[in-house]
Amino acid sequence: QVQVEESGGRWVQPGDSLRLSCVTSGRSLGTFTIAWFRQAPGKEREFVAVARRRGGSPVVADLAKGRFILSKDRAKNTLYLQMNNVEAEDTAVYYCAADVRDLITSELRNARAYEYWGQGTQVTVSS
Repeated sequence: QVQVEESGGRWVQPGDSLRLSCVTSGRSLGTFTIAWFRQAPGKEREFVAVARRRGGSPVVADLAKGRFILSKDRAKNTLYLQMNNVEAEDTAVYYCAADVRDLITSELRNARAYEYWGQGTQVTVSS
């Protein structure tokens, strides 16, 4: 019943911008803790940003601060990740993850805390 689907990944050049989308189904966006993670070849999955179920300002990883912006369109049940000034190091498969629980602070950055995952969307940054 519950599904999350990412889209928007593509090839871009260093310094470019792009926007990733995560669409939820089965229940409304506001009833999820919902986050972005990424995984590059040979590296572990890492946290990018999260919107808490309770609302408030998003929690973002250091890698995202000053460059990436998280936003919601509740009418479309969509979470966006606006990626600005991308770097080669941003190359990865980007995943949307969601959980029905209002995750506590210590769980927000932990991939293992999230029940629902999308298939991932590839972002490639190169010249």
